[in-house]
Amino acid sequence: MKRGGSIAVLLAVSLFAAGCSSASTAGTTSTGSSSASAGAGTPAVGSGTATSGSATGAAHKKGGEVTIANVGGQTWSCQFNPFNPAVNQQALGFVYEPLVFVNVLKNQAETPMLATSYKWNATKTSIVFDIRQGVKWSDGQAFTAKDVAFTFNLLKKYPGTDLYALWTGAGMKSVTAAGNQVTMTFAGPATTYFFNFANQVGIVPEHIFGTGAGAAAPDTWADPNPVGTGPFTVSPCSANNIQYLANPTYWQTGKPYIQKVQYPAYLDNGPANLDLANGKAQWGSQFIPSIKTFYLAKSSDNHTWSPPTSNVSLYPNNDPSHPATSKLAVRQAIALALDRNQVAAIGENGQQPAANQSGIVLPTFEKYYDAAAVTAAGYDKPNATKAAALLATAGYSPSNPLNLSVITVTGYTDWDASLAVIKQQLAPIGINITVEDLAQQSYNTKLYTGDFDLAYYGSAGGPTPYQELRQILYSKNSAPIGKTAATNFERYSNPAVDKLMDQYPAADDATQVSIIKQISLAMIKDVPVIPMTENVDWFQYNTKDIDGWPTPDNPYSQPAAFNVPDVGQVLTTIYSKSAQN
Repeated sequence: MKRGGSIAVLLAVSLFAAGCSSASTAGTTSTGSSSASAGAGTPAVGSGTATSGSATGAAHKKGGEVTIANVGGQTWSCQFNPFNPAVNQQALGFVYEPLVFVNVLKNQAETPMLATSYKWNATKTSIVFDIRQGVKWSDGQAFTAKDVAFTFNLLKKYPGTDLYALWTGAGMKSVTAAGNQVTMTFAGPATTYFFNFANQVGIVPEHIFGTGAGAAAPDTWADPNPVGTGPFTVSPCSANNIQYLANPTYWQTGKPYIQKVQYPAYLDNGPANLDLANGKAQWGSQFIPSIKTFYLAKSSDNHTWSPPTSNVSLYPNNDPSHPATSKLAVRQAIALALDRNQVAAIGENGQQPAANQSGIVLPTFEKYYDAAAVTAAGYDKPNATKAAALLATAGYSPSNPLNLSVITVTGYTDWDASLAVIKQQLAPIGINITVEDLAQQSYNTKLYTGDFDLAYYGSAGGPTPYQELRQILYSKNSAPIGKTAATNFERYSNPAVDKLMDQYPAADDATQVSIIKQISLAMIKDVPVIPMTENVDWFQYNTKDIDGWPTPDNPYSQPAAFNVPDVGQVLTTIYSKSAQN
């Protein structure tokens, strides 16, 4: 699982985001405002020049299978609802697809998916998508523009499905279908939200989600036998393994090359890492301690590449119902006492860099970073003395300690190691930490409903820092304690920050940088969350039989199996070398 859950997509879940394969169906190049990268033989979705999004360029013969080792911390529930952030990592990209794939690692390069092209109006308040023709759902029924409009209007009707606050936060006003086109209108300029509505919303069939159990509760329905347009179908799913089979009627002619995907359920990193090291699994997406000796040295076919994209943070509950962590002095004391470099070195074995209190991932987003503000606030280095003094103003000390629990996911051994360091560092100032290792589903429930003192969580990234910061700080992404929040799990609310978030989409580039710096000042001043390490896309891959993986030289997708919809780009690009004989 993504370290922190999909928001799933996870979560990806603000407006953004936080990731390309060739497409075979021709369309019309749009006159959109953004540059685009399309698959071989496919027009660009924008005004830029089309380039190959495939890792290989040429077509390959079908055959072979791949096994994914990605620790979820529990057995599979066999639910595939793309609107449920607890399970959509097993659905988006595999079964369900977006309109356009946007590559976070390649300057937001675009690949047309269920939309062949799009065009904005002059004010960027309306966008018209040309919907791909000749696509079938995996049950044989025709996919149409009406399914696209139905999907987005479903998000309005059932707010629990609107993981990116498109209707309540992005200003979406209407989505209509006419012929093979879908028109979306917004209250203001909406290019900032393109990543969310074009890339992160999986399109669902109206004939499934518009009737029966799917229509009754589309936000909570299990969707055990998902019907999508994607490269794979589920057949079968059990508690211990999900088997995906190639969709024989997939719209990308000749794809996917890989015909079968095995996705075992791993309860912790140990067995998964062992399967990766001995070649039993070919695609890994979790922390491997001593990776050089344990994994890379085992075979010349074992490789790794894990680009940083977001943050792993300590989330203090900001809601007044938690009287200790809702106190600013307590949150400041925690942030000041922690040595992030030590957490990165020990907890993550140096494979993730230390984060900073502004929440800006470095060096990826250097131009948005205000180093002087971090230093002025004293967060450039740990200061236990100042931390103890602040904690004392809240009434706590080593003689009168503050007892807090922190929730994490069982089996995430690197998080356990990081939290052991955090616990050790906080004890001297008078904070006692109890670590609660929970199965993924239990963890998600507590995280989403705000049932925690502290939570350890890795948020999704995006094309700019705005996407992650919006997930963390935007009040419309949150919910009252006991209700499910899309993101902003810590329940932070600041009208001034909300206003800055709302101003960002219409601002020019220079102003957007300024707005991000102002928003990051709220991270420094209010300490709503405490970034600990920079979250990387854990990625290990074996090339003995499987080739076409994303690499630093060809980052056609975010490489970890927990990234959606990126997983679909990888699965339609990799191929079996033995099947080519």
